Amino acid sequence: QMTSYPLENFVAHILNSSFVDSMPEDKLELSNMETTFLDGSPKSARTPSTFERLIQPCVAELVGTMFFVFIGCVSVIENVEAAGRLQPALVHGLAVAVLVACMAEISGSHFNPPFTIAIFLVGGMKLVMVVPYIVCQLIGGVIGAAMSKVMTSRQHYANATGAAFTILKREDELWGALFGEVAMTCLVTMVVLLGAVNGKSKSPMVPFMVGCTVIVNILAGGDISGTCLNPARAFGPAVLANYWTYHWVYWVGPILGGILAAALLRVLLGDEKIRLIMK
Repeated sequence: QMTSYPLENFVAHILNSSFVDSMPEDKLELSNMETTFLDGSPKSARTPSTFERLIQPCVAELVGTMFFVFIGCVSVIENVEAAGRLQPALVHGLAVAVLVACMAEISGSHFNPPFTIAIFLVGGMKLVMVVPYIVCQLIGGVIGAAMSKVMTSRQHYANATGAAFTILKREDELWGALFGEVAMTCLVTMVVLLGAVNGKSKSPMVPFMVGCTVIVNILAGGDISGTCLNPARAFGPAVLANYWTYHWVYWVGPILGGILAAALLRVLLGDEKIRLIMK
C-alpha cells in the first residue's frame, strides 16, 4: 500500500498538468465563440466607410447604366436586318445579366429608374439614395449613348437615329405602346423584386432571370413600342440625337409599370415583412 502512493501521485500530476496546460486554449476558444454569438459577426468585421455606403454605389449605377446603354445602342445601330429583333434582344438581355451579376454587391445593380423607385417602395433601400441613383443612371445613359456615337459610323448612326426610340409615328399607336411599356416593365420589375428583395423568394439566379425577362419582352413587344422599359435607355439617345417625339411614353410607361409591380408585392405577393395587409 505504501508503494502505491507514488504511482497515484504521478498519474494525478500528469492529469493535472495536461488539464492546466490546455486551459488557456480552451478559454481563448470560448472567448472567441462568445464574441461571435454576442456580436452576431466575427470580431474582424468592420463598418463600411462613407465612400462604400454613399459614393461607390452611385458610381456603380453610373458605370453600369453607361455600359448597358452603350452596348444596347450599338446593337441597334449596327443591327443586321436579317437578325430582326433577335440581335438587340440578346444584347440587351445578356448585358443586363452580366452587369447585375458583377455589381449587385456594390449598388444592388438597378441601372433603371423604375427599379430604383420600386425597390424603395417595397422597403429595399433608403429614400436618401433614390434621387442620387436616378441622377447617376440618367448621366450614365447620356455617356453610354455618346460612346455609341463615337464607335459607330456616321451613316449607321443617322439611319438608326442614334438608337433613339422612333417606332411610334401616329397617335393611334400611342396607347397600345404605352400599355405595353407598363405591362412589360411591371413584369421585369416584379422579377427583380421577387428575386432580389422579397425574402421568401430570393434567388441567386436573379441576374439570369432578369436578363431572360428582358430578352422575352423585346422579342414580344419590340415592334409595338420598341420595348424600352428604362427611361435612362431612352433619355441618353434622345439627348444625343435630339429626338423627342413621344418621348414621354418611355418615362410614364416604365415608371407606372414599376409602381404597379411594387403594389403587387405590397398587397399580394410579398412576404410578411413587405406585405402591408393580410399578414
